Amino acid sequence: MKTKITVLFFFLLLVTWHIKAGNVTIIVTSIPANTPVGDHIYIAGNFTGWEPGNPNFILSTNSLSQLQIVIEGTGTLEFKFTRGGWDTVEGNANGGFLPNRTFTIGSSDTLGLTILSWEDTGGTTHTAAENVTVMDENFAMPQFNRTRRIWLFLPADYATSGKSYPVLYMHDGQNLFDIATSFAGEWEVDESLNTFFNDGKEVPIVVGVDNGGGDRIDEYTPWANPGYGGGDGDKYAQFVVETLKPYIDGNYRTKPERESTGVMGSSLGGLISFYIAVKYQDVFSKAGVFSPSFWFSDSCYSFAKTTGRKFPMQFYIMGGNNESGGLVQEMENMIDTLYAAGFSEEEIKLKIVPGGQHNEYLWRTQFPAAYEWLFLNPSSGIFDNKLIQKFSIKMVNGNLVFENHLDSSDSSVYQFQLYATDGRKISESTVYSGENIPIKPGLKGVFIAHISGSGITLTEKVLLFEP
Repeated sequence: MKTKITVLFFFLLLVTWHIKAGNVTIIVTSIPANTPVGDHIYIAGNFTGWEPGNPNFILSTNSLSQLQIVIEGTGTLEFKFTRGGWDTVEGNANGGFLPNRTFTIGSSDTLGLTILSWEDTGGTTHTAAENVTVMDENFAMPQFNRTRRIWLFLPADYATSGKSYPVLYMHDGQNLFDIATSFAGEWEVDESLNTFFNDGKEVPIVVGVDNGGGDRIDEYTPWANPGYGGGDGDKYAQFVVETLKPYIDGNYRTKPERESTGVMGSSLGGLISFYIAVKYQDVFSKAGVFSPSFWFSDSCYSFAKTTGRKFPMQFYIMGGNNESGGLVQEMENMIDTLYAAGFSEEEIKLKIVPGGQHNEYLWRTQFPAAYEWLFLNPSSGIFDNKLIQKFSIKMVNGNLVFENHLDSSDSSVYQFQLYATDGRKISESTVYSGENIPIKPGLKGVFIAHISGSGITLTEKVLLFEP
């Protein structure tokens, strides 16, 4: 009897499946005006294995010149439209994140839909504040032989104050200021910093570097992962330090010294922010490390321990307890590693957000607290030497001279680099305190001079001229 009941159950299940199975004709009645000519439009969903560019699921043109596709299936379909990759997936009206579409087979024979935007081309509603601009749509990245859009947030009083400002370098620039260019909502960095400014608090210049779309994994990962590839993060770090920062310091009123320079990002952007800060401690003193992808490679731990503490630092490490299963443990492991590398408790802030998920909402809501701890924390007390008062780089009788004002007997060897304001390295040499720095004859104008060694680092703008 039990066998008959079992057979009957599976027979009814099979009949039910056949009853629910069917198809639907999905018709796209409108696409964004900025859709690139010649691009195919695909449908990706739970019926395609979520492959964003499956050639079997390209929409074709019907007799009314509309795009359509017939989908066969059962139950509830979940899907989105793409132009062949997840970096070109459809977005909402503002160009931001659009949740999965759903449709139940059998509820209708046809389904008419409109594609509002593509995430890589953005929407039509812009939310960036007036003091946010695109500094350059095609800023050169010589380390990769490609270009990148660079965003710039200038404090509200920049044009009138005559002051110099700290600088915060951030990644995934599309997501920082403008919902029209964001992936899944913006960080609202400009709104948060303008609120700080209106409250009378110091705000920095923020330099936002767009991610490279398909190159994002490569650029944000210093080490390769067997499943995901990557590994060009060191070249990206060189771009930030050797090309972008000299340009910013040369063309804007910055405080170029390390004590006033920070870096921040999330996810893989958190990983590369951490790497940049640890490797270039002579350039950066602050790192906002949000939801870091430490899982990408265990080399991040050995790298931190081997590099060790070379200068006073501030690490703000934040993540939610509702992100990936191992995130909290990975962050705690990294903090233990930083302690082993010589960093102190006052240099590290760990924040675990209850219920926090891996998204822009978490990073947006946590940005103000991170900025305040990194840049406005008066009790940190970790930067106990103002190098700019002790050392100087200046023109004396037509010669460029580096000098230790508090120790005339200083015989240490220092490394010197001279950069043009567009980021090109002009010269490199070793120098001693009090001696002339060798420079090319006839070199005139504004340059960025960088000195490091013997536990100090100093970056200053210099005006080279003939006596």
